[in-house]
Amino acid sequence: MYQPEQHREDRLDVQHDLIETHPFGLLISHDREGLQANGLPFLLQRSIGPFGRLQAHIARANSQWRELDGAEVLVVFQGPLNYVTPAFYETKRETGKVVPTWNYAMVQARGTARVRADTEWLDTQISALTDRHEADRPEPWHVSDAPRTYIEAQLRGIVGIEIDIQRLEGKWKVSQNRPEGDRKGVAAGLAEAHPEMAALVRRYGRIGEGA
Repeated sequence: MYQPEQHREDRLDVQHDLIETHPFGLLISHDREGLQANGLPFLLQRSIGPFGRLQAHIARANSQWRELDGAEVLVVFQGPLNYVTPAFYETKRETGKVVPTWNYAMVQARGTARVRADTEWLDTQISALTDRHEADRPEPWHVSDAPRTYIEAQLRGIVGIEIDIQRLEGKWKVSQNRPEGDRKGVAAGLAEAHPEMAALVRRYGRIGEGA
């Protein structure tokens, strides 16, 4: 990934936070049919290995998994992203020398995939994934709420994927390259409609909350 130094984010905890906040990753691999890419919800196990472990499952009918075992893969996690209009920039009023851009935060994870087809692993993975995303609901749904025979039939239709992360790259392009007046303008301009990005612009641009 192209990473100008000012946009690099190498802190592991920050990279992990983005993966957990935006867990729907794009799994990219290459096989005899060429490039394959599918979006999957991932679970991150932070404490395994130097960079963590990713787990997911994929439909058995999806051909991507058939040549995945032992293959090097890339998983892309996209955080907040927003179009930035030049109208936000103080520089527009000063010189007019501005162009539009996009702000975004992204983590790319690389590792070797393992295919997991055993029922116990799949059962544990879908339960953990469900519990993670149901946790904030007033009455969380659990896999055990469905008839066991139905769940077993569903498990036969999926295959597990496990990836020990061997390399992580983070890129936070959030207006760090702009003058202070422009950064303040972007934070203010995005604050109401896109507060997550506005917060990143303030944090990485060292702008006070009142800006």
